[in-house]
Amino acid sequence: MKKIIFLVILVLVLVGLGIFFFQYYWVFGEGVKGGALIDVKQKGYIFKTYEGELNLEVMKMTAQDKTWEFSVTDPRIADSLMKCTNREVSLHYQEYKNPLMWRGMQKYIVDSIISVR
Repeated sequence: MKKIIFLVILVLVLVGLGIFFFQYYWVFGEGVKGGALIDVKQKGYIFKTYEGELNLEVMKMTAQDKTWEFSVTDPRIADSLMKCTNREVSLHYQEYKNPLMWRGMQKYIVDSIISVR
């Protein structure tokens, strides 16, 4: 009886860890976004993370703007982006299902700069 209870608890713990892994650490998608970099700032109460905004121009003929919010985990990339404010950039990102406090406030994590114009 103790062995069965132990196995049930072990299976539940392993399933819970698997769900946690897929929700917070599995890369759901990745890609490249381009636009005008609005700002990159470091913010947070306990965990200071780098957060940024990119202006995605839907159509250059209209005044319609769309912004994309992202987080940056690497301080060197964040520092480089801070120097590129108001310039057009292309950023490679990884998308996670859910954000983590110490990784950033957004589910999109920029991991490299493709180009700066």
